[in-house]
Amino acid sequence: MNLVQLIGEKGKRQVAARTKDGFFVVRRTRSVLELAHTAVEGETTIAAAAEARGLGKAVDVDAAYDEGRLLLPIDAPDAAHIHLTGTGLTHLGSASTRDAMHKKASAQKKDENLTDSMKMFQMGIEAGKPEKGKAGVQPEWFYKGNGTMLAAPGAALLSPDFADDGGEEPEIAGIYLIGPDGTPFRLGFALANEFSDHIMERVNYLYLAHSKLRPCSVGPELRTGKLPAHISGTSRILRNGKPLWEKPFLSGEDNMSHTIANLEHHHFKYELFRQPGDIHIHMFGTATLSFADGIRTEPGDVFEIEAEEFGLPLRNPLQNSKPEKVKIKAL
Repeated sequence: MNLVQLIGEKGKRQVAARTKDGFFVVRRTRSVLELAHTAVEGETTIAAAAEARGLGKAVDVDAAYDEGRLLLPIDAPDAAHIHLTGTGLTHLGSASTRDAMHKKASAQKKDENLTDSMKMFQMGIEAGKPEKGKAGVQPEWFYKGNGTMLAAPGAALLSPDFADDGGEEPEIAGIYLIGPDGTPFRLGFALANEFSDHIMERVNYLYLAHSKLRPCSVGPELRTGKLPAHISGTSRILRNGKPLWEKPFLSGEDNMSHTIANLEHHHFKYELFRQPGDIHIHMFGTATLSFADGIRTEPGDVFEIEAEEFGLPLRNPLQNSKPEKVKIKAL
C-alpha cells in the first residue's frame, strides 16, 4: 500500500491510499503518524491499520500536487523530533561501473595511495552483506538535520547564500518511528532528494559534514512493506520547462554493497537514535549525480526523481536563500 498526506479541498488534513482505481481517503485519519502509532499499539502493520479504518471518497492527488496541497509522507507536531540522516558509498551503480570499481579496488587494495572513499567502498564490497542475524562492516554515515530541513513535494529546496553548489541526489529513504520501549518500527520507504553541496565537498572530503547541512525532500508517496531488491528510476533536471539533464538511477539491495538490514543496524545501534516517539528518515545513498556529468544548477531549475514502485515523482524547484547576518550575543 502507498500512502500520501495532503490538505483537502476544504482545508483539512487527509491521508489517502493508492489503489488500482486511484487514491481514496483513509477514513477518520489526519496523519500517517497517527496510523503508525495505531499500528504499534495494535501490533499490526501500518497498511492493516489503514485498511481497518476503511477507504472513503476518491481524491485527486494530482490536483493537490499542482495546487501545493501535497504534504510530506510523514511529519510531526514538533519538527525537532524528526532526524534526517544517511549513508554513503553504498551503491554499486551500473554493471559496467561495478566492474570498473571492482577492478580498481582489486588493483589498488594494497596501494598506500588508495583513497579513503575507495577503502570504504571496498569494505562494503567485502563485508556489507553479512549473514542474517550478523552485523557487517559499518558504512559511511552523515547527519543532515532535523525536520525543519524538510521541503514538501513541490516546495522549493532553498540553497543558502553561502553555498558553492546545490545539487540533487536521487535516493530511497527508510522512514521509522521509535516505539514506547525504544524499538525502531519501519513504516516504509519513500523517494528522497538528498540535496547537497558537491563543490564544497570536493574542496576537501572533511567538508562532507558541511556539504550535507542542506534541505532535502521525501515522498510524495510512502510505500509500505518490503523494499524491492531492484529499483530502476530516473533523475532529471528541468530548466525553463525543458529537460537539461536526465539519467537512470538504480537502487535496492541488488544494486548495493550493503543490505538494508546492515545499514539499519549501524544507525539504530546508537541509543541516541532510539528515543520513544522520535521519527527517523534515513537515506540509503545513490550512484547517480548530475554534478558528476558537469551540470551546474541554477535558481529556477526543477529536480524530478521518479521510480515506478513509488508512484508520483518527487519534484522540487531550486531557490537561493537571501543572505542572513547572524549576531552572537554574550550573556
